[in-house]
Amino acid sequence: MNKQQILSYLKEKGIDKVKFAFADIDGVLRGKVIHHKKFADGLESGYGFCDVVFGWDSSDVCNENIKLTGWHTGYPDQLCRIDLSTFRTIPWQDDIPFFLADFSKADGNDLPACPRSLLKRIAKECESMGFHPEFAQEFEWFNFRETPQSLQEKSFTNLESLTPGMFGYSILRTSENGDFYYDLFDLLMKFNVPVEGLHAETGPGVYEAAILHDHVLEAADRAVLLKTAVKEIAYKHGIMASFMAKWNEKLPGCGGHVHQSLWNKDNSENLFYDANDANKMSETHKQYLAGQLYCLPHILPMYAPTINSYKRLVEGAWAPTTITWAVENRTTAFRVINTSPAYTRLETRIPGSDTNPYLAMAAALASGLYGIKNKLSLNIPATSGNGYHDDKNGKISANLFDAANIMKESKVAKELFGDDFVEHFVQTRLWECKQFAKSVTDWELKRYFEII
Repeated sequence: MNKQQILSYLKEKGIDKVKFAFADIDGVLRGKVIHHKKFADGLESGYGFCDVVFGWDSSDVCNENIKLTGWHTGYPDQLCRIDLSTFRTIPWQDDIPFFLADFSKADGNDLPACPRSLLKRIAKECESMGFHPEFAQEFEWFNFRETPQSLQEKSFTNLESLTPGMFGYSILRTSENGDFYYDLFDLLMKFNVPVEGLHAETGPGVYEAAILHDHVLEAADRAVLLKTAVKEIAYKHGIMASFMAKWNEKLPGCGGHVHQSLWNKDNSENLFYDANDANKMSETHKQYLAGQLYCLPHILPMYAPTINSYKRLVEGAWAPTTITWAVENRTTAFRVINTSPAYTRLETRIPGSDTNPYLAMAAALASGLYGIKNKLSLNIPATSGNGYHDDKNGKISANLFDAANIMKESKVAKELFGDDFVEHFVQTRLWECKQFAKSVTDWELKRYFEII
């Protein structure tokens, strides 16, 4: 609906409040509920929002490393703008109208820290090259019979999983909590986050949801909304959902794989498919994949943004550790799927469920376009067999500190995303490392408290 249609809708329904939110650098949704008059008044000029939301971390601790904002700027308001095309209602909150916003400006001078604005810019570049970017993200997450209060009381230990045992793809396990399970599918659909498939994954209380594919911006919007929506729906059932990449060293991690393909402008032909190629891959597909392989070391923190991300990227844990690709191989960093012309695509398997979808998709699309623009050859052979043992093209950085410092110095990253974004984003990742470095962990207490 356009502006006038939305305002008429609010008036006809007697709606007096509207909810909106935007994603911060970590992919956390920050927002407000506002009066319908404030909503109408701000549609042209925007809405002031304290830019501390881009100056603190996911725990609301002010980041002292960044230039964008801080005590030195006085934490002023920045104008965010609601995207009317994102209109939907929240079915588990009395159908309150909801919108996504970002910090885009008409003159193109976007706030460098705004993830959605960055993805919009990359998508626009893709379209200017004659492509339609079709994307989707899938998520795995653990569910617990806990509350925010019980987590604090237990100090995040001895948590009760929703169900015991591994039970991957089990029909039985999901029926045990059928009200929650079907609420997820049905309410997400009503929220315009259509789920292609929902099932139990291996691990106690683990679910996996694949979202229906769409244009990259809509795909990222849906992915961001799914994570918060799942948590809110879980709350209503006395359940907590966690999208940590790896919450327990003895259990599998949680993936957030990104699926993608490029189509012609009217979205009628998949430009990744070539029936005459041995792997059914067009030259465009090969160049796109070559770009992702080449750029991966330069932009890894956009796929693996937290300290915890790298606990998932270990051998034998259904997550990649090497810079590799193959057709239908889940041990490699990039998996080519070529089952049919309509569904031929590339799966980027590095991202975990802890990723910011806007940044993960921006990284995938920008690096793929880099390969096309530079006509890169796919000179890395497809891996045969176990990708964990195929390290001839290099390994994925083992920790956030190393990955962030590589990105900090990378000319490739700055070419893809601009100096301002890279500087800000890298500093937020190094801040994360700094906060972790000063923390005393349970592992240290158990190892050193008595014996040393």
